[in-house]
Amino acid sequence: MASNPSRSGKLSMAQTAYATLRRKITSLSFEPGEPLAEGPLVEMLGIGRTPVREALLQLAADLLVEAQPGKGFVVRPITLQNTKAAFAALEILELGVARLAVRRDIGASADDLRQANAEVARAVADRDVLSLVEANARFHSAYAACSGNLYLINGLQRVRCETDRLAFLSYGNEISTRASLSAHYDSVLAQHAAIIAALEARKLKQLEQIVVSHIDIFKKRMIDYLLTS
Repeated sequence: MASNPSRSGKLSMAQTAYATLRRKITSLSFEPGEPLAEGPLVEMLGIGRTPVREALLQLAADLLVEAQPGKGFVVRPITLQNTKAAFAALEILELGVARLAVRRDIGASADDLRQANAEVARAVADRDVLSLVEANARFHSAYAACSGNLYLINGLQRVRCETDRLAFLSYGNEISTRASLSAHYDSVLAQHAAIIAALEARKLKQLEQIVVSHIDIFKKRMIDYLLTS
């Protein structure tokens, strides 16, 4: 069936609006708890209300915004409870990826992982926090793809919506109870390289240990940040 050009155009605008708003939420340009009124968003994005509403509904499905009766949409708050829940889901899903990925020839995904980690390194060198978060997300998307399992891939995409903005806080703030940012960046790059090596060698136990450690460092930084900020 031929596509409807006007419908396709509207979806394209909605996707563009979604990407723009998600970036602003991830980078905390839109702060947790901040109202997102449709009128100002329409003016800011220069598009109609329908694609803006579609973008907001998708962001709500991704748990980045929430609808409040009589108030419209607001950016979902970052809470200790939600943070712990996100990390619990992240560990379960990424360990699931590990168990499937070691059984497969990951092929071109290894190149995708290396390229993404090189982008992480460039963002670290530039001290560009948002680019670092986005490169890190590409690394973990490539890691999820190694499973060949659409349910795990989609599940991790959803969880990463929340953990990407936590990553922005983790990569952008010195946390006195944890390693310095410089040491943290070095650790992330080294652990990414270790994940690639374990995947290619198909060493499940080693991969599981690295994945758990990688998530645990991130989780502890964020919990400490939330408790001390």
